[in-house]
Amino acid sequence: MEKPTASHPAIWVTHAAAVTALGDTLDATWNRLMEGRTAIRRIRRFSTAPYASHMGACIEDLKPEGSASMIHGLMDRVLEGFPPLPRDTLLITATTKGPVDVLERVCRGQASDGKAGLIPHFVKTLSQRLGLGSPGFNVSAACASATVARAQACGRIASGRVKQVAVICAEMVSEFVFSGFSALQILSDRPCAPFDRNRKGLSLGEGAAAFVLTAPGREESPGALPLAKIHGWGVASDAEHITSPAPDGSGLIRAIARALEVAGVGPGAISAINAHGTGTVYNDRMELVAFNSLFKKRKIPVHSVKGAVGHTLGAAGGIESAVSIKALQKRRLPPTVGLRVPDPLGKGRLFFEPVPLSPGYILSTNSGFSGMNAALIIGGGNLP
Repeated sequence: MEKPTASHPAIWVTHAAAVTALGDTLDATWNRLMEGRTAIRRIRRFSTAPYASHMGACIEDLKPEGSASMIHGLMDRVLEGFPPLPRDTLLITATTKGPVDVLERVCRGQASDGKAGLIPHFVKTLSQRLGLGSPGFNVSAACASATVARAQACGRIASGRVKQVAVICAEMVSEFVFSGFSALQILSDRPCAPFDRNRKGLSLGEGAAAFVLTAPGREESPGALPLAKIHGWGVASDAEHITSPAPDGSGLIRAIARALEVAGVGPGAISAINAHGTGTVYNDRMELVAFNSLFKKRKIPVHSVKGAVGHTLGAAGGIESAVSIKALQKRRLPPTVGLRVPDPLGKGRLFFEPVPLSPGYILSTNSGFSGMNAALIIGGGNLP
């Protein structure tokens, strides 16, 4: 395995948690992923009669309390067991729509505090809950939000601007978002099938992820050891189209190349890829083109979690990186749930069952509307 030669030490991940429609903890999500289960089913939260699909991955017992947003219920779950943080910890959130369910109620003339439906208010409230000295900020970079947020965090830590960052990602299935994706005609009428030759579109999901990223050996966190390390990060835009990716994968290729450069490793150091894998025709094809271009004939295993937990938009990269950390610990890569007939472009890379994970790094990638692409290179806590 190639050794990192970057000028900065790897960024430590000292806490990682995830909540999905598969389970309220990372362990529960992991176990059900490994069993090949899916949480995508008929939505009951609102009527889907006007829309092109009736499917999504909702957390069934997630409900609003009074006039508050359901996103606070997500926070209750993902922050359970969250460590106390020094006041100078920077908060970065990642969400595309945040507490949009509050704005839905305002638009319907129901009693609600419109201010509580705004993302800055959510970020400020979360910062106060964590006892931090500044409100922090939100990253809204479409479906790459969570990965861009952690790239921002790592850059600030590596440059010495901050010593520790809490990154919290969250997204809900709301009728507002569901109707928008239905209008785009990219929702599947059955559970999505990432990288399948017969894929028909994506399935929306909801969930949250929470991380603590820190400079190695931060003295204010005595005894804290890394669960994993982020060695490289990269962000790029292909500026191809407002909703469609560049067919040649140029933006994703640049983001990955930058992450490899920051990590100081070559493509040979990557042992697996946690892909965006939405199940749409164009996204999956673009990713496979990019991976084939970068890794040539090396048959690196590629998987997507979206056939199990749905597409969680701004939270997707966070949930997927938490799963990657678990994969590094367990030395196993989950299957791509929903995959039955692999796309020929992914021949030798796509699997229906869990596969052993070779020593090395996991590449985690996400792509979003307006040409956003982001990549992280994640290693186990024992890697240098």
